[in-house]
Amino acid sequence: MTGSRLRLHAATLTAALFALAPGAMAETLKEGRFSGASGHSVSGLVTVETDGGETILRFSEDFSFDGAPDPKIAFGKDGYDAETLLGPLKSDSGAQQYAVPAGLDVSAYNEVWIWCEEFAVPLGMASIE
Repeated sequence: MTGSRLRLHAATLTAALFALAPGAMAETLKEGRFSGASGHSVSGLVTVETDGGETILRFSEDFSFDGAPDPKIAFGKDGYDAETLLGPLKSDSGAQQYAVPAGLDVSAYNEVWIWCEEFAVPLGMASIE
């Protein structure tokens, strides 16, 4: 195989592997930026994406939360909706993702909440559009 053909095959293989990588074909449905609530500091970008037929809630690398007991992640429509609970916050900082259940229609919600389940208070919220 000549050098130019080898480079072409390598470029084709690299492109194919990139296309198969998680997030490579993700489509952003909604996004927003967190702000704190109840005296807490929360910041960072959050996106709702479809990737390979699944819906995923992603926090970006710039996500930061000052910490509190029992933080949970959920959607809301002009307020926290306990029926949409996705689970506990995985980390107080950095990129993380949460699987959205197949039956949950994210188009019906305009917020992502970080909620203290123990004390029933908001810790942070992002309006998503």
